[in-house]
Amino acid sequence: MHKRYKRELIGNEGKLLLDTIRRLHRRHAIEHLLKVLNKTHPADIAWTFRHLDPIERRSIFSVIAQTKIVGEFISELDQSIMLELVDELTPQYMATIVKEMDKDDAVDLLEALPEDMANDTRKLMDKTDREEVDALLKHDPETAGGLMSPDFMAFDEELTVDAAIKNIQECSAKLETSFYLYIIHGEEQQLSGVLSLRELLLHPPYRQLKNVMNPNVIAVAITTPQNEVAHIVSQYNFLAVPVVDSSYKLMGIVTVDDVIDVIREEATEDFLRMAGAGKDKEILLKPVLANAKIRAPWLLATMLGGVAAALIITSFEDALTQVLALAAFMPVVAGMGGNIGTQSSTIVVRGIATGRVNMDKLFRVIFKEMRVGLTLGTAYGILLGLLAWFGYGEPAMLGVVVGLSILMVMIMAASFGAAIPLVLRRLNVDAAVATGPLITTIMDVMGITGYFIIAKILLGL
Repeated sequence: MHKRYKRELIGNEGKLLLDTIRRLHRRHAIEHLLKVLNKTHPADIAWTFRHLDPIERRSIFSVIAQTKIVGEFISELDQSIMLELVDELTPQYMATIVKEMDKDDAVDLLEALPEDMANDTRKLMDKTDREEVDALLKHDPETAGGLMSPDFMAFDEELTVDAAIKNIQECSAKLETSFYLYIIHGEEQQLSGVLSLRELLLHPPYRQLKNVMNPNVIAVAITTPQNEVAHIVSQYNFLAVPVVDSSYKLMGIVTVDDVIDVIREEATEDFLRMAGAGKDKEILLKPVLANAKIRAPWLLATMLGGVAAALIITSFEDALTQVLALAAFMPVVAGMGGNIGTQSSTIVVRGIATGRVNMDKLFRVIFKEMRVGLTLGTAYGILLGLLAWFGYGEPAMLGVVVGLSILMVMIMAASFGAAIPLVLRRLNVDAAVATGPLITTIMDVMGITGYFIIAKILLGL
């Protein structure tokens, strides 16, 4: 029910919210607009900002700046819109906003700001807050250290259950999450175990935490890449995962809400790169020239592939002159190869990203896709071969040429579509960049070449 409601909010209710905000803004009904904004989740307000023009955004943001949700609202905005809005804000005001934000969100905001503005904002923060933020800023933003929050619950293993419960009651409101209680020991505060609040409440109050904790705690290092952190959280269904340094000292936690953002960003980047549209998830919000510049390189690769295919077709001009019907099936041969190649590469790239592809068994994966290509190629080869045979009386072998060409190109495309991402992954190259336009271009050239070679052999051209 909850998920269904959220989809409706972004659809019909989202449009209603957008229209309401616009109408109140046009009428300068500031008090009513404030009431609507205070009753609406910051993420939903941020969604409406994608559909407002720059003038509306600045004016409505001046109203949001009067509310307590301004910090959370800014953290929900697309980066390009956020930079547009904070451009005219003073470092003093930004410091007050950052103070009210969760530390990990504050770090994300400071990293997104222009360097001068970020530095001026940091200087105006309280010493304690600044030190915590500076500690997080030292880490790569795409690692566990860059994602983690320093606000978590951790108690010494010698503490009793009763004392732990009292401490939780006193400090839980200030923390990022209170689902897990992490157990530490020694002056180095090394992580030794974990305990859920439910488990804590089920034990007698006099027992020490070290006697009731789960010592087999799964943690990640500060340098662990964010996609690996996301994989661990999703695989074990954690609400949070602890982050430790080289000496196993507990440094922070990465919560599931941050992991969801990582998964969404990684998937979006993969799909954009596979389509040859770069990896900027905000490409729709970019100006026309910037958008075109990102997409141009891959289109250039496609154009060069098309030119190569045209040269190949020209070199077989005599064959086309003798059997004009060959030209009718060229788009089919190229299209079927490009399509199944893209399917195979997409499946493999996604399998690599989700851990479903075993990199130690490359040939098994390639051989499986080859068999899929053989099965589909046989079926579509027979179908299109019969169509060519019945549709064109002469030459009699045209149906065989078309059928074998379809079979050949689909086997090759499925095999290459699976092999290229796997080989690139083994070479530590991003597999997503090998798909989409690249696979299609390769198969256009190879498919057309194979088609004419088979035609020349079987038709005696």
